[in-house]
Amino acid sequence: MTLIIAEKPSLARNIVAGIGKCTRRNGYFEGEGYLVTWAFGQLFSLCDIEDYTGPTASGRWSMENLPCFPETFKFQLRKGADKQPDEGVQRQFDLIRTLCAREDVDRIVTAGDADRDGEIIIRLCVSHTGVNKPFLRLWLPDQTPETVAEALATMKDESEYQNLADEGFARTYVDWLYGVNLTRYATLKTGALLRVGRVIVPIVKAIYDRDKAIENFTPETYYAIVSNAETKGEAIELTSKQKFDKNSLQKAKEYADALNAAEAVVAENKRKKTTLQPGKLYSLSKLQNVLGKKYKMPMEESLKLTQELYEAGYITYPRTNSEYLAEQEKGKIKKILETVKGVGYNVAFRDGKTIFDDSKIESHSALTPTYKFPKPEHLTERQKLVYQTILRRFVAVFCAEPCLAEKAEMVIKVGDLEEFRLKGTMILQAGWTKYDDGGQKNKLLPPLEVGDRVNTDFAPKEKETSPPRHYTIETLNNYLKNPFREEKSAAEEADDREEYRAMFEGLELGTEATRTGIIGNAIKSQYIALKKDTYYLLPGGAYLIEELDRMGIAMDKYKTSALGQALKKVYRGEIGIADSVNIAKGEIAAVFQKKEQSPAEDTETGLYGDEVGTCPLCGGKVVKGRYGYGCLSYKEGCKFRISGVLCKRVIPISAARELLESGKSRKLSGFISKAGKPFEANLKIDGDRAVFDF
Repeated sequence: MTLIIAEKPSLARNIVAGIGKCTRRNGYFEGEGYLVTWAFGQLFSLCDIEDYTGPTASGRWSMENLPCFPETFKFQLRKGADKQPDEGVQRQFDLIRTLCAREDVDRIVTAGDADRDGEIIIRLCVSHTGVNKPFLRLWLPDQTPETVAEALATMKDESEYQNLADEGFARTYVDWLYGVNLTRYATLKTGALLRVGRVIVPIVKAIYDRDKAIENFTPETYYAIVSNAETKGEAIELTSKQKFDKNSLQKAKEYADALNAAEAVVAENKRKKTTLQPGKLYSLSKLQNVLGKKYKMPMEESLKLTQELYEAGYITYPRTNSEYLAEQEKGKIKKILETVKGVGYNVAFRDGKTIFDDSKIESHSALTPTYKFPKPEHLTERQKLVYQTILRRFVAVFCAEPCLAEKAEMVIKVGDLEEFRLKGTMILQAGWTKYDDGGQKNKLLPPLEVGDRVNTDFAPKEKETSPPRHYTIETLNNYLKNPFREEKSAAEEADDREEYRAMFEGLELGTEATRTGIIGNAIKSQYIALKKDTYYLLPGGAYLIEELDRMGIAMDKYKTSALGQALKKVYRGEIGIADSVNIAKGEIAAVFQKKEQSPAEDTETGLYGDEVGTCPLCGGKVVKGRYGYGCLSYKEGCKFRISGVLCKRVIPISAARELLESGKSRKLSGFISKAGKPFEANLKIDGDRAVFDF
């Protein structure tokens, strides 16, 4: 008897559909030599700090058990919000343990989702049963009955997926180390719950940096030289490459006059017929980009809908980072094309490296429909949007009719001063653009021939430089896939070798499977907001980034990518789990190690609630607060406070204590003036606050 443990009940039902006749039992199915049961996603979670160290003296978060670096990471059955064991989780695990131990079960099959997390979910369940039997892996690129039947016949030993499991465990351990240690540390320092994570912080930091750049942007006036005169009844816009600053209006006028005095003539007029290629198949993030831009669909919603379509058997595994198909899938694609053709689409099998390329697939191929075609009444309106987007791109890629176009390029020379290139496209045969236009539109050039004269009326036009744009779903996704590249044009995106190299090396922030949830957590934590398809920084996000910076916690793209690269090395078998964990431990330990600083350079602010001294105004207690040091009698009207930051310099708790004891602090360095110059100064008390004492 073969026991299959699925990640979710829905997957278990789909596996049963591929097996054949099975009888429903209490918590599992049985039939055809198989037992099929399920988890509820994650049944196990890593233990908390107190499970390693014991409770703190206060029973609350404390510095006394930080940092925590377990020698061996331990898991426990998932608990509810009240920290008590979840009865449903316990009941299902007890069933899994009973089934694993049955004498007639001679092998166990893990059927988690086909990714890192899915790989470790069932391994954890089986390892905690204490049962040792032959262990196999059911790897499903989609959940149709035919694919399930094929996969059951070609299962590999679970050891074949050891590297994937190692990476999954390494990511879990590293994220726990960062999350529990630095979240507690930052919260104890500030008094505000700050969720600090390996990926969430650089995501918020990217939006912080962009929004601050927009906020601090000062537009500059310049003059462009533009002509929009009519020739043969059609206005022809020509914009010079020359630009003039706001103090050079006269020079701009002189150059415009020179252009107008010169003869403008059509020097070239080339036309070429060509075949336009469709876009590539979708990875999850590229699909989310399109859905966000076109339908303003948040990433959490688009992932939820694609997962629902996958579990219904209508599309392939959604959490893929590839836009290509595997060579061995050509037979399967031909079958899907027959289904698609049967519902009225004009498709035919096409081959080539722009579609099938094993070198650009890590675990899963691009998103495609399956041969299981949904009836309209089986999908919600939002599911239809997602399914049709995937289907139409698939149809476009395999469209039997090519998209034919005429591309034109016209060169207009204005004397010996400058030449202007105008480009246009005329679609001659729609082909795949009937299904997925890919932004292709007709752009006609003026009806001119070589030698024709062109009228001009060049004149300076006042313009302003534009600030950077807020991140959108599309641009943030592209940034996270490779945070070290510049935003590229569509033409540059056509060559995606650099993108896949960066992805396979681990330069990306987060993964295709985790990124959506992490961005969702940043929104729920009120660090960022999503309005339509644009992200904005919230005050909580600004506070998070600025406080981490003051604490010396540098969770930037460089460190996160370095860890990502280490995790990819675990996947490739180049290093072990412990190696990647030790990198994280070293980074975290550095935060807790007190750096030797001179009294002038001291930046230690103490913990939230630490007593600083006696209020000089009312005699009350002054304590460390969220934004500095303040009197506890503020509710009675006392306004005494010492700012936590002055002129971009953190005020240490030792200096605050000196102020309260003697009315004056030692000399501190590291202040920055409005002009951007560093200076040093003493502080003194002036009324209800601390000021500089030069």
